[in-house]
Amino acid sequence: MNDLIPEIQQKILDLNHSCDQLARRGADYAKAERDYRVLLRTEALKMKAEGYAVGLINMTVYGIDEVATARLKRDIAEANYKATQEKINAIKLEIRILDSQIAREWGRNE
Repeated sequence: MNDLIPEIQQKILDLNHSCDQLARRGADYAKAERDYRVLLRTEALKMKAEGYAVGLINMTVYGIDEVATARLKRDIAEANYKATQEKINAIKLEIRILDSQIAREWGRNE
């Protein structure tokens, strides 16, 4: 049991770090989403002003390099955010497992 306590303490530190990281990645994701939507709207309005048909704008605007790059950045930010959420869930599970091991070993010493 002596080695389980430091391990669970380290997992708690990892969890706190991951929660801080989640906040940063959430902000990055939100900014990337905003940038993508603003650029998408701007390009669609430019195309409309140039006389493109509405149906053609919807099909074409996503292929503009700047829009595609903004969408990629948004998708990467979303993936990083979700990966951090999963890391937090994994750390919580590890903590629960260690806690159960401690409880079992503690019970045996009685």
